Amino acid sequence: MATSTFGGDKKIPMKSPLAKMERRFIDSTIVYIPSWIQGYHLTLMTILWSAAVIAFGWLAQGSLHWLWGTCVMLFLQWFTDSFDGSLGKLRNTGIPRWGYYMDHFLDFVFMNSLLIGYYFLVGAGNRITILCLMALFSAFMTNSFLSFSATNEFKITFLGAGPTEVRIYFILVNIGIICFGMGWVETILPYLLALSIVGLCVIVFRTQKYIWAVDMASKEPQPEPSPDESDKQDT
Repeated sequence: MATSTFGGDKKIPMKSPLAKMERRFIDSTIVYIPSWIQGYHLTLMTILWSAAVIAFGWLAQGSLHWLWGTCVMLFLQWFTDSFDGSLGKLRNTGIPRWGYYMDHFLDFVFMNSLLIGYYFLVGAGNRITILCLMALFSAFMTNSFLSFSATNEFKITFLGAGPTEVRIYFILVNIGIICFGMGWVETILPYLLALSIVGLCVIVFRTQKYIWAVDMASKEPQPEPSPDESDKQDT
């Protein structure tokens, strides 16, 4: 059983436009959460939000106004995902290894649920693009987990955007679909795919460069051979 120091609950400070504001909001309101609600309850709520997102995407085939429900689920998932770990730390009821595993596994599930919802709405010609985006977005998350395994430093903000900003992007996309239909989304999907590929390449390049530097810094310099040893090698 693992007993070594665990750093998965200690994220590198987020560098994104809303990070400081979000942190202040969480710290000032978390005390109002009822005592019978624990952090792990909030973590598991993502299962419900994910199922609802898929249902709203399927229903939106009949009326795009069902995507308002997806917007609500994005907000609720932000709330439960933002408060679960902080609530466990505040009440000393956190289970960091379980929380790290379940929280991020369910983040993965929720992200793919959003894309499944869009899969129902795009034309047949763009469904392969949605599947490719699903693989690419999964690769972004995989990069974070593998980087953490290699460095014990957990980073979840990339290229100036964190999870909160990404959720806002999805909400804005949903509002745009409700107001203007799916046509504009289908038009930009190939460009979004290309941009995602470029962004992933940049992040992977930066990550491997950092890990390489960590490896090089950890290498101890090899001692130079003594004069006697040098003479022996020469003979």
